[in-house]
Amino acid sequence: MSDPAAIKTAIERNTKAVALRPSIGQGTATTRASLQPGLACEVTEGAYSLTVGMTEKYGGTGAGPNPGVYGRAALASCLTIGLAMWAARMGIELTSLEVSVEADYDVRGELGVTDEVRPGYLAMRYHIKVSSPAPEATVREMIDTGLRTSSWLDTLANPVPMSGDVEIVSTVGA
Repeated sequence: MSDPAAIKTAIERNTKAVALRPSIGQGTATTRASLQPGLACEVTEGAYSLTVGMTEKYGGTGAGPNPGVYGRAALASCLTIGLAMWAARMGIELTSLEVSVEADYDVRGELGVTDEVRPGYLAMRYHIKVSSPAPEATVREMIDTGLRTSSWLDTLANPVPMSGDVEIVSTVGA
């Protein structure tokens, strides 16, 4: 595992900076997805790139994990990293930490088979498994704090204002 003291120092430095100047902690993140052959996308943000794809079952080539895998991974990894950060901040030693995320789905909504089924997940659950020599009450306090401050848990559990626009570029006569 990483050096808890270094993590704590970095987070405390960032916390102090944002408390003094909130605007340095505000911004807009932009991720772009570009369609590739085989129902796949090349997703980029800054220096990072990943492939997302659909399986053969949906007409794709299985070029990468599907969007649902990445969505569940976003929550699981956000919780795992966030809890590790809070453990370091609170001086709690972690022997191991694992988060699993389950999502119930019914593809009839996504495939437009019926309007009676939503296209998104029907329910989601996370399971946190932590091992620590710290007292259970201390570990529970850390977990409660980590859950309360998790950006992805908040994003998924509470409605976020969503807007969008569409730009159609005609290729007729091109």
